[in-house]
Formats: sequence, C-alpha cells, structure tokens
Amino acid sequence: MKRSLKSLERLAVSELKERLRTTNTAKQFGFVLAEAEPGRVILRMNVDERHLQVHGVVHGGIIAALADTAGGLATYMALPRGRRVATVEMKINYLESVEGGTVEAEARVVRLGRHIAVVDCDVRDDHRRLVGKALMTFFAGPFKKNRRSRRP
Repeated sequence: MKRSLKSLERLAVSELKERLRTTNTAKQFGFVLAEAEPGRVILRMNVDERHLQVHGVVHGGIIAALADTAGGLATYMALPRGRRVATVEMKINYLESVEGGTVEAEARVVRLGRHIAVVDCDVRDDHRRLVGKALMTFFAGPFKKNRRSRRP
C-alpha cells in the first residue's frame, strides 16, 4: 500500500523530533523543532546562561550550531528517506548580538543536487531582527561504513 505525501512528511517530521531528542548538540543547547517541511526547517532555542559568552551575549558558536543543525535537518527533509547528511562548508555573518529571549533559525534548501545541497539560513531574535545569516553546503547521500584499520 502506497503512503500519501502528507503521511510521509509526518513520518519525516516525527523522525526529526526523535533525532533532536537524541542528538547531544540539540539536547545540550535546547534546540526545539518549530516547523518542518521538505527543504525547510525552523529551529528555536530559548536563551539562558549556558549560551552566553563573557560579555553577556549569545556565543557565536551556539548561533552557528543552531544554523548548522537547522540546515542539516532542512536538507534531510528534502531527501528520500534513508539518505544521510554531513556539513561540508559553512559561512556565517553575525549581524546583531543577542542577550536573551528566543533565537530562531529558518533554513531553506536553495539547491539540491545528486550529492550536494546548498542551504540558506536566517537567524532571528524574538524581535524578528536578523541577527545572523548563514550559507551552508551539505553532502547528501549514502555514507560508507567506518572501517577501523586493523593493526597487525
């Protein structure tokens, strides 16, 4: 029996929620899935003390991790089930500092090739200010299994 497109999307969203629930980065930083559809994902994070650097603003690495995670999940949503995603390259501009509230990353797949996806991501604070802009490239495809070298 063939599944409908909507039921496949619901299954993929369910998989994303489970991935976020079990991924160390998402758990440590408190990333939450707000929206998901093929090629587009929005993640949110409530800012707290663990996110702040010495000057009292959200550390750039945390904003980059939020954008990267949203981009990877948006790519995953654009692919057939069973494919895997890995970041190849990321460039981010930090446009405004964030002291508190909520940070949201909206990632959209711009181009999806056979093995490479390009993703654009806007990061906004709870005042809807654009606080970061990222452009990322992801490998999308089957991974070879890790082969540990055998030592004599």
